[in-house]
Amino acid sequence: MTVPGQGFEPATGDGPAAPPGRREAELRTAYEGLLQIRRLVNGPAGAAVPAPWEVRQPPRAVALVLEAAGITPSALDAEGRRTRTGYRVAAAPEPGRVHVTWLGPPGGGAAEEEQERLTACAAVLEPLGWVCLLYRGPRRRRFLEVEPGTAAH
Repeated sequence: MTVPGQGFEPATGDGPAAPPGRREAELRTAYEGLLQIRRLVNGPAGAAVPAPWEVRQPPRAVALVLEAAGITPSALDAEGRRTRTGYRVAAAPEPGRVHVTWLGPPGGGAAEEEQERLTACAAVLEPLGWVCLLYRGPRRRRFLEVEPGTAAH
């Protein structure tokens, strides 16, 4: 998410592992900004539904919520190899939807824990107005399909 006046990008799981330090403060500020924007633009629905900018940029919004909840994003090295197990957020083929997958290095056990971890991701997203459906995709790997709830703009 890029909050006006800031350049924070949430971790989608397709980048390098973020170094510890200042990122936590930036993450907290970005997430608090998300909630404040929701309260200001959503009227009576307040923070319970995604704001219009989230509906226009669902991968950023979903990644911000997951990262702010303390769920670990996956990470890639400079050659594009997975170096850490965690969530990956990407735009779905259908406009306005996002796929959340649980990925990790080969042999790292991500496939065995994906249902539990994706269910935990859904538990974080659903109270904030995101509709999450767990599917089994190619090679029998599970993924969450996430979209803004009907009360969203």
